[in-house]
Amino acid sequence: MAGVIEKFAFLFATGFYTGLWPLKGPATVASFVSVIIFFFLSNIFLNDIYLLLVIIVFIIVGTWSSDFTATENDKDPSKVVIDEWVGMWITLLFLPNSFAWFIVGFLVFRYLDIFKPFGIKKFERIPGGLGIMMDDIAAGIFGCIVLNLINIFVK
Repeated sequence: MAGVIEKFAFLFATGFYTGLWPLKGPATVASFVSVIIFFFLSNIFLNDIYLLLVIIVFIIVGTWSSDFTATENDKDPSKVVIDEWVGMWITLLFLPNSFAWFIVGFLVFRYLDIFKPFGIKKFERIPGGLGIMMDDIAAGIFGCIVLNLINIFVK
């Protein structure tokens, strides 16, 4: 049973293996894949409350699996990308389901995730899986707020 739990934790933490991208930029690849998955999820659920519930489940399981997958020598492995999935999905939450918004959301989230402005970097100091997840959650929240405000005022 322990082997199954370890395999599931690794599968989930690596964003269903999207974090194993062999070239540079597994976080960018995982973010892009997560945009495609979000598009399909948003067409299935059609309600942002259901999407929010999915995100909450991914935050909980992602925190556990990230903590489980990280090691003493590598506290935030680049192969752990479920945090990118969650942050990307938070960024896209409540926006219109359109190609243009998804591209803008992708670019805004990647900027926030890479450069970590507005104190986002401080969240990396939190130990374990929660620290792995929190900087991307914070980036996602900032992205969500900015993009939804733009959407409101552009209408």
